[in-house]
Amino acid sequence: MKNYIAGLCFIAIVGLSSAQNRTFTTEIDLEATEVISQGNTGTCWSFSTSSFLESEIKRKTGKSIDISEMYNVRHTYPKKSWIYVMRQGKAQFSEGGLAHDVINSISEYGFVPNSVYTGFQNNETYHNHSNLVQTIKPILDQKIKEKINDWKIPIDSILDAKLGKDIATFMYDGKTYTPKEFMRSLKINPKDYLSLTSFTHQPYYSNFILNIPDNFSNGSFHNIPLNELVETVNYALKKGYSIALDCDVSEATFSSKHGIAVVLEDEKEKDVTKLLKEKNITANYRQQEFENYNTTDDHLMHIVGLVKDQNGTRYYKVKNSWGKNSNRIGNGGYIYMSEAFFKLKTISILLHKNALPKSIKRKI
Repeated sequence: MKNYIAGLCFIAIVGLSSAQNRTFTTEIDLEATEVISQGNTGTCWSFSTSSFLESEIKRKTGKSIDISEMYNVRHTYPKKSWIYVMRQGKAQFSEGGLAHDVINSISEYGFVPNSVYTGFQNNETYHNHSNLVQTIKPILDQKIKEKINDWKIPIDSILDAKLGKDIATFMYDGKTYTPKEFMRSLKINPKDYLSLTSFTHQPYYSNFILNIPDNFSNGSFHNIPLNELVETVNYALKKGYSIALDCDVSEATFSSKHGIAVVLEDEKEKDVTKLLKEKNITANYRQQEFENYNTTDDHLMHIVGLVKDQNGTRYYKVKNSWGKNSNRIGNGGYIYMSEAFFKLKTISILLHKNALPKSIKRKI
């Protein structure tokens, strides 16, 4: 009898340890442009938000347009430089940024097709900004030390040489445009977009400046409860709106190789392909992980769809910008991000104002 019971226990243990592989079925798949690589740059904020705008153009006009990411970057560096100088160097100066920095850029300068402004110089085919900050920052530091505010000309020269000179007008499909005219022709209005977040250290339904390193431009966010943040994303996708996403991807269970991001209940378990139980994410736990720096604004991507596993658990289809032709990148360059991972690791989202559920829109 004892041997029989031991045998049953062994079978049960084997059954628990051999979880099924995750399989996915598509629920929503919105149109998006091709997955590309940001190269050796910290400009995911421009790649993700440009991809988001490309999907917005497709939704509004039916046209597939490849927007220049580097045109946004070219116009954001002078803004960063100004803020850094006026704060007398007491601020972060890096390649990083957030989705609203692209919206700020297109508000002032419009945007252009990638065919007009690639950001490549001297026959380059791969973005490499490894020395750009190290080239710009010492000049700014020296100008601060000398108390001479004439940094703009040398910084513009560096940006012109690395990314290309600014564009006043260009030809596209046989017509001449300014960058703002081109943006308006594709029905993009920067005022239509807003940023949402969810943290307990500020009142819900208030606007506040989120104090994270890459928010150099002091962007303001609408703060809503965590369940409403999830509700908003699900509603937006069902209505045909994609979402720009800022989140933490430093977890071992964020796997670009397998194209899966989950938050497993057993923290010792790292196999994201197995259908294992995930943590229950509460607003308090999310806040705790943010305040102890386990959740930081590592990376921006683009939510373009919804899939479910065999248990009916939701995952967001997230377009990444690390390319797709590598043995380290699976799933065509997309990430299937579980709702639990989204709830824990999202810093903020940006979306069209009409993508908000009416009940939430009234509150903010």
